[in-house]
Amino acid sequence: MNDLQLIDWLTVVGAVLWGGVAGLFVPRPAYRFCVDPDEPWTDRCPEGHPLGGWIGLARCRECGGRRGRRGRAYGPSTLLVSLATALVCGALVAATGTRPELAVWLLLAPLGVLLAVVDFRVQRLPDVLTLSLAGAALVLLAGAWAAPEHAGYWPTALYGCLALGGGYFVLFLISPNGMGFGDVKLALGLGAVLGWYGWGTLLLGTFAGFLFGGLYGMGLVVARKAGRKTSIPFGPFLIAGGFVGLLIGAFAA
Repeated sequence: MNDLQLIDWLTVVGAVLWGGVAGLFVPRPAYRFCVDPDEPWTDRCPEGHPLGGWIGLARCRECGGRRGRRGRAYGPSTLLVSLATALVCGALVAATGTRPELAVWLLLAPLGVLLAVVDFRVQRLPDVLTLSLAGAALVLLAGAWAAPEHAGYWPTALYGCLALGGGYFVLFLISPNGMGFGDVKLALGLGAVLGWYGWGTLLLGTFAGFLFGGLYGMGLVVARKAGRKTSIPFGPFLIAGGFVGLLIGAFAA
């Protein structure tokens, strides 16, 4: 194994470890964000004990009692979320390699997983997350564009942000019941990420998102678990489509 191959393997291992560790801290904010639109963020565990802060493992020490010092877990499964984040980061590094934008994808990946979990559980995309995704994507990609050996184009990321956000806003105006305004704000960040690799990647990721959402809704209808007018969380499928488009764009760049 030469030095270049060793660096590639170390990058993959490092990315997977990063994803696994970052994923451990997703369930806590996910639990706190999973509330109805008119309610404040949750500040107590399921047993009513106060929770402080947004960073840390999703465990309540007061619920542990005599069962152990670690406390009782709450929110989405920490193991599943951690594994999912690790797999996402591993796939990103496999497609992107050691180019500068890889650091951007690895930093945004846990945020994307958090958004998908929250929307899937309560059909809500908090502004603080969607707008943070858009702002962070544009700022971080500007840094990647200034670094040597990048494979994207920052102006297209900016145009993609505006184009996809504008396109989703039009869809929201046409059918407010079919698309939430949170999806519009999510599209800003996805447009920036996909636009980095060009308009083809943007179109591919957008199409994949609609395809995944349509297949999921059709599956629910066929299984008689939902009707044609049943509302489904669209954010996770937009994120999944964006992830697929990003992988293909990064690999082809």
